[in-house]
Amino acid sequence: MTTHTDGAPRPTAGALRLVEARTENPRSVAVADYVQAVTTHCPYLSPSLDRGLTGWTVYEAAGEADAVEAELFWAGVQAAEWVRPLASRPHGVLVCENIVLLGDIPGTRHRDLTGWPHWALKNLYGPVGIMFGKFHRAEEEVARDGRSIPPAPASFLPVRPAVRRRDPRFLHDTPDLAGALAVADDHGRDVFEHLPHDWKDIRAWASSLVLPKKP
Repeated sequence: MTTHTDGAPRPTAGALRLVEARTENPRSVAVADYVQAVTTHCPYLSPSLDRGLTGWTVYEAAGEADAVEAELFWAGVQAAEWVRPLASRPHGVLVCENIVLLGDIPGTRHRDLTGWPHWALKNLYGPVGIMFGKFHRAEEEVARDGRSIPPAPASFLPVRPAVRRRDPRFLHDTPDLAGALAVADDHGRDVFEHLPHDWKDIRAWASSLVLPKKP
């Protein structure tokens, strides 16, 4: 399996400071109570926690918005490439890696910082069966059944193997992506095979895709 997180230095390197390397129990952000509260919304979370398959990597914004976007994207690539080989192992469907974003950039919301990286990553990795989510600090979310999801203590992107029988229905606003996810099959191919590696070019590619309709 090929990943492009290594190689030539990126001009945006350093815009996202590593606060805490991957851990099951982060100290830099209080997630324990939140995670327990969210288990009622996700049937996979409790068994994932019990088996030590939920990990957290914590970063802090330390640069300009565009550079932080770029580094969030590459942090997502790194997480996805970590998850891919685990997905086919026993209990692989329970693997979940979470990319936490701390810190503030004046005039820029976390929702804005995560928007394009999240969209690009969803489309890049959906065809190989990797699902990306997006939660923002202190913002209330509503589940598909109408129940309120507790507000997250920090903004984060969860990365996990797709559950093909249920995840495509969460993508009703993006039917092309839902269709690709429903038939996804990962043979370890290089997802960058036909794409450039510069963030500006990747964002341009992502913006050429059909964006979901805003409610």
